[in-house]
Amino acid sequence: MEGNIMNLVVVGVISWSTIFLLTRRVFPKLSFEFSNRVVSTIHATLAVILASLSVQDWRCPVCPLASKSSPKQMQTLAVTLSYMIYDLVCSLFNKKFKLDNSIHHLVSIVGMGAGLAYNKSGSELVAALWVSEISSPFLHLRELLKELGYKDTDLNLVADILFAVIFTFARMGCGSYITYLTVAANNPFVIKAMALSLLLVSAFWFYKIAAMVNYKLMKRTGKNVA
Repeated sequence: MEGNIMNLVVVGVISWSTIFLLTRRVFPKLSFEFSNRVVSTIHATLAVILASLSVQDWRCPVCPLASKSSPKQMQTLAVTLSYMIYDLVCSLFNKKFKLDNSIHHLVSIVGMGAGLAYNKSGSELVAALWVSEISSPFLHLRELLKELGYKDTDLNLVADILFAVIFTFARMGCGSYITYLTVAANNPFVIKAMALSLLLVSAFWFYKIAAMVNYKLMKRTGKNVA
């Protein structure tokens, strides 16, 4: 891993932590998780923008496969790696510890770290980053709305449905295709293992999301009937 990329990761961890602390100061009456989700929303938005800017050919966003990473791809991965490290540490201080989320972060850290160390597979990793984060702003929005007093409202239901639809299309649709390309190409074993692991985690989350949406819709239908 090049020195400037390592420096970017270190600066990134410090920056995400600083944003979290500033958010806590601005919203002292809101929860620890609220501040963390604000940081996560900022990262997700930034990650999608950087990933989009680093695509070399939009006619084939995942091309070239198993190739040397471009400087933009390396920088994009470094920014997200720094966030994953921050968020994993932050989750250890959160009372709502989630094992599946921690596994996702560990797998992502190992995979992106390997990609940066090998300076390879940038196209696949950036594509995976894009499909992973495109639904995240809606994931965090639905939780932020709940804490702001909009739980069980039409606005919260819209956020739930948008998140579920985008997650399903991006992770289960595009993500499955990217995983196939990553495993089929001449990528390092750790990159292939990361792709398969993230797909399995996504499938588990998809099951939970489908159950959540079904519950919300059934609950709303019951209210309307009553």
